[in-house]
Amino acid sequence: MIDYSDKSKELAAAIHDQVKEKPPRKIKLPKILAVIEQSGCTGCEACIQFCPVDCIEIVPGAKFPELNKLVEVDLDRCIGCKLCAKYCPWDTITMIPSADAMDTANEWTLRSVLKIDDVPQPIWPRASGE
Repeated sequence: MIDYSDKSKELAAAIHDQVKEKPPRKIKLPKILAVIEQSGCTGCEACIQFCPVDCIEIVPGAKFPELNKLVEVDLDRCIGCKLCAKYCPWDTITMIPSADAMDTANEWTLRSVLKIDDVPQPIWPRASGE
């Protein structure tokens, strides 16, 4: 797991608050969802240009949040179209089965620093029936 600086955590929480204002778009759970492995992400933002539902957010990097920007997928908005994974020049976006996507995102992305009380629950039920 990546060791995030306090500044990264603070900026991530602010971005999280902005993302909460976006309404969820999907009606039913896609079979697969995009998860970005941020340890390989360069922050080039190529994936953002191809996302048809605007579900990819720019987030601060782990150690130098002002200098290093990464991207993260808002899983509640992702429709599983695979365009981001197809066009990522660094192959850091993986399409994960929906049942496992949230757990994988918590391991691979800055989302892991947002395990706080006000994190909204996904609009779809998790595989364990939660």
